[in-house]
Amino acid sequence: MKEDTAKSEQVLQDKTVFGFWVYLMTDCVLFATLFATYAVLRNNTYGGPSGQVIFSLPFVLLETLILLTSSFSIGLAWLAAQKNNKQLVLKLMAVTILLGAAFLVLELREFNHLAAEGNSWRRSAFLTSFFTLVGTHGLHITAGLMWMAVMWLRIYKYGLFKSSLRKITMLTLFWHFLDVVWIFIFSIVYLFGVIG
Repeated sequence: MKEDTAKSEQVLQDKTVFGFWVYLMTDCVLFATLFATYAVLRNNTYGGPSGQVIFSLPFVLLETLILLTSSFSIGLAWLAAQKNNKQLVLKLMAVTILLGAAFLVLELREFNHLAAEGNSWRRSAFLTSFFTLVGTHGLHITAGLMWMAVMWLRIYKYGLFKSSLRKITMLTLFWHFLDVVWIFIFSIVYLFGVIG
């Protein structure tokens, strides 16, 4: 009987993880579409500024370092969860939440600064594609932070269980995925945008 229960739990876990990978692949398609749109529209400035004029590489590099550090901390939280170290998981997830929130604040600050200078998403096709791509990533970061906060509260209140480990694994995959997307945004949008 125990063997059947363990087997059905494993099948459920395998299906859940597979379903999550399918979700990540659909997100890949979404971001690939947004990158393709940006690539087509990046020179359509309608007489407005290009990325070379409006992007600040030091600012974006700071955002990148913050997000990559958050990826490291969530990875350490996953390792701590493997060792059933509740306190360390909570500390590392809290660090990840703070870093993710700091990244989001910087991204919103950049959007606000651009809009205040008259470079909102309405100004040109280039800016529309930029705000759509980077904003979609920001929405994913927001969703990840909410997911992480709920996980933090559940672990704080109820502790670590087998299901918690599976959920932390999927959350970690999601967060790493967002970091990989950001590396592409940093390279394709900002770096190539400044270089010309």
